Amino acid sequence: MDLDDNEPDLPPFINVVPLIDVMFALLTFFIMSTLFLTRSEGLPVNLPKASTAKQQQVPTKITITVDEKEQVSLNRKPIAVDDLTAQVRTLVGSNPEVLVIINADEKVDYGRVVAVMDRVRQVPGAKLAIATQR
Repeated sequence: MDLDDNEPDLPPFINVVPLIDVMFALLTFFIMSTLFLTRSEGLPVNLPKASTAKQQQVPTKITITVDEKEQVSLNRKPIAVDDLTAQVRTLVGSNPEVLVIINADEKVDYGRVVAVMDRVRQVPGAKLAIATQR
């Protein structure tokens, strides 16, 4: 059995194109999965900055958002300011460790934020915090 030795021997090589495709697919997967890991507590608003801001570690949170159009939302659901006290009282229940976080856009009228704060203060046991950026 005589093999034809007229063909030149090609050096062995590794085709890296499929490897690059797999790496891009993995990279895309990790980028997309990290985007879903961020937890948004309120509706997107531009928070004012505060140099003394601290992050609270409290197990139960209620989020009140006042957007730039001065519309109020309780846990991402629109609500009237007059109904705020009753709804927060219902959510607080008998839990003394509830933190009510107010996310107010920096363009919102100061009086509107004070009105929301006043409604929350009427609920016994609710601790009040205002969200800011560092």
